Amino acid sequence: MLQFLKKRKVILLILVVLIGGGVYWWVSAAQSKKTETHYVLGTVDKGTIITSVSGSGQILSSNEVSIKPKASGTVLSVPVKKGQTVKANDLLVQIDASDTYKTVRDAQISLTSAQLSLDKMKQAADPLSLLQAQNTLSQAQEARQKAGDDLLSSYDDGFNSVSTAFADLPSIMTGLNNILYGNSFSNSQINVDYYADNAANIDTSAYIYRDKAKQAYADARLAFDKNFSDYKATSRTADNNTISALISESYNTSKTMADAIKSANDLILFYEDKLTGKGMKPSTVADSQLTQLNSYTTKINSHISDLFSADQTIKNAQNTIVNDDRSIAEKTASLEKLQAGTDSLDLQAQELSVQQRVNALSDARQKLADYSVRAPFDGVLADVTVAKGDPASSGTAVATLISQQSLAQISLNEIDAAKIKVGQKATLTFDAITDLSLTGVVADIDTLGTVSQGVVSYNVKISLDTQDDRVKPGMTVSASIITDMKSDVLLVPSTAIKTQGSSSYVLVPDETVSGDISVSNGIILSKAPRQITVQTGLSDDTSTEITSGLAESQQIIVRTISSAASTSSTSGRSILQATGASGGNTRVPSAGSFGR
Repeated sequence: MLQFLKKRKVILLILVVLIGGGVYWWVSAAQSKKTETHYVLGTVDKGTIITSVSGSGQILSSNEVSIKPKASGTVLSVPVKKGQTVKANDLLVQIDASDTYKTVRDAQISLTSAQLSLDKMKQAADPLSLLQAQNTLSQAQEARQKAGDDLLSSYDDGFNSVSTAFADLPSIMTGLNNILYGNSFSNSQINVDYYADNAANIDTSAYIYRDKAKQAYADARLAFDKNFSDYKATSRTADNNTISALISESYNTSKTMADAIKSANDLILFYEDKLTGKGMKPSTVADSQLTQLNSYTTKINSHISDLFSADQTIKNAQNTIVNDDRSIAEKTASLEKLQAGTDSLDLQAQELSVQQRVNALSDARQKLADYSVRAPFDGVLADVTVAKGDPASSGTAVATLISQQSLAQISLNEIDAAKIKVGQKATLTFDAITDLSLTGVVADIDTLGTVSQGVVSYNVKISLDTQDDRVKPGMTVSASIITDMKSDVLLVPSTAIKTQGSSSYVLVPDETVSGDISVSNGIILSKAPRQITVQTGLSDDTSTEITSGLAESQQIIVRTISSAASTSSTSGRSILQATGASGGNTRVPSAGSFGR
């Protein structure tokens, strides 16, 4: 009994070890898994894309169709008559399309111009254009050199103007001082007070003129003394900023001195005017000093003009240098662009411009075709309701055509009906005749829709191209109408197209992928894919047209697959290894050993 219990303990211990190892193995394997993204790749191919709309209806018992124009205008000609047999596409009524002809002409000219621009962009720069660009850059560089020389010369000329001014300014300042503060009339009274006191006996406003003259002189003296000190401290070889500042300071000083001269002149003139008005004779000294002041005015005005001109010449030269530097940068970039060739984005933009003009011309031609009312199928004209000179309007019948073939009528919702045009090709199948498929063309579209339970639908009549005796009036028919078709266009699987707001884009590998890229479970990329914005066109159930953004044979990502993949060898270990035990050291008891 004791031996049996010992065996039981050993067996239980082994079971605990096995269970613990299994749990460890499962947890370890689960933790070692990570999500991997596989990318299914494809290429951009050229092909044909067709879009269509489908509907169902019945074969009509009547094969009569009202012919309605798509455009309005005056009827120019009616080359058919009632009872006449016509073929499909025969002209029935011609409506005046003068304005539309002009639109087509302008669209053609616009397309030709855009195409010429595109062709020019694709051409490499010719030697003459390169030479002209190089010469233009050289001329700009020469102009910049000349502007630099002119600026240096303008500083020299400006310093000369300052020197010329200070040949006169000190004597002018001294003379002005003598006129105002000298004792020409009395040793006990300065001149400025003499003029004021004598004039004040008649008009006390004289003191205002006196005070103004004194203040103006004080301002001029202060400005002159500082300016003269700066002038003496500045040499011709000083830096440009110092010379420029000296020119500006001298200009302002000259203006301040001119104000002081004028104030002194105003005081003396006031004195003479008041005395003369009272019949008294002014002092002859006053006349002499007025003559002296007029001489100062002439000199100071000349210096003001020269200094202002010097200051402006420097500023203009500085602006010229700035503009020349910009011109050099612009012409350098222009030459580099010419040497590098047309930028790819500019080329794409111009190609898009050409395509837009192609579309505009196509639309204009389609609109022009609307003014020619043609027979949608073979038949006999049961009636012609317009004549030359009559007005014709869209949606109003101009003739009635009896088809020699059966007519099918299907119902389409308003969205699909908007895509349908007379003359579009259609394929028809029949529920009652499973092996029969016939072709036809759209013969008529309802002008007004029918509303049922809030849903608007339009009836579309399709003329069958061939007659089959098995097709009977009232039979149910399904029709697929081709609304658009493009050949030799770039196509990608629709699953590759992503949207972000109003933009569409595709993902492309940001690395070179070699080998078979068509594997259905995808491949792993070492780099994150790159996003490219695209313009899309037509789209069917599987493919989408790319009008810009991608090139033929370019690799794209069709779809992504996320999966959990093990990155550890844990799953390949035995349970015993997972627990740290060795198969050679642990014996698993056989079934017969239990119960011993």
